[in-house]
Amino acid sequence: MNEYSEHNVKKLRRTNKGRMIAGVCSGIGEYVGIDPNLIRVGLAIATLFGGAGVGLYAIGWLLLPDEERDTSIVQDLISKQQQRNATDWTGEHKPQQ
Repeated sequence: MNEYSEHNVKKLRRTNKGRMIAGVCSGIGEYVGIDPNLIRVGLAIATLFGGAGVGLYAIGWLLLPDEERDTSIVQDLISKQQQRNATDWTGEHKPQQ
């Protein structure tokens, strides 16, 4: 058996446990092994001094998949766009609507 089986790999996900808004801080905290409140305080400080905390949280919300899903919000949007632009069975592009 491979020592790096799928069950041993930690995945960075937004979690439901400890979630306050979207689960970004709780997911990061679980992944790195620290209290999510420390991450929340760090984002609050970053928000107060330049506003970067809100942007970082939004990026995490868009890029980190929820723990029940395999894809993030951005990956879902990209795949929907690719399906919309996909070719039909004749090999021709579908007209844009």
